[in-house]
Amino acid sequence: MCGGRGTRLDAPTEKPLFEVAGRPMVDRVTDALAGSRVDTVHAVASPHVPETTTHLGHSKVQRIDAPGEGYVADLQFALDRVERPVLTVVADLPLLAGPLLDTLLAAFEGDSTTVCVPVALKEALGASVDTAFDHDGRAVAPSGVNLVADDDTDTIHMSYDARLAVNVNRTTDADLAEALL
Repeated sequence: MCGGRGTRLDAPTEKPLFEVAGRPMVDRVTDALAGSRVDTVHAVASPHVPETTTHLGHSKVQRIDAPGEGYVADLQFALDRVERPVLTVVADLPLLAGPLLDTLLAAFEGDSTTVCVPVALKEALGASVDTAFDHDGRAVAPSGVNLVADDDTDTIHMSYDARLAVNVNRTTDADLAEALL
């Protein structure tokens, strides 16, 4: 998913093309996917990211051009065009790595799964927390990685991996990601 406006980042470039340690975040994420057992990668772009769309045109990644009506609507647009189950990943996870994705895929048991991290982990690292909810008495945050199946069952997979706790939504998150790289 790489079609958002990135307004919280307040950068002079589109969010997916924002560089962390000298490389666009979208390239870091597509490299992680290429280094995993994922067979096919689709980048979901929108009219809000024309430079990202051009950038992706130079890669082997297949593109889905969503209407740009928001994350949930664009995700559903993309899901209607691919076969499930499918792994979804946001473009603002520059610490992502292929073996980590393989670990998450190995834990998949057939139900749709939201991968979350403890809010306490994000706070300990100094990462921003934009969305959180209670799960089993603990504050958790979605990581931006999901496994979407055909069923309506949704499970939570908890991860304590710092690479999933750093979504670059602000420049302070980018500084943290660079320090951790």
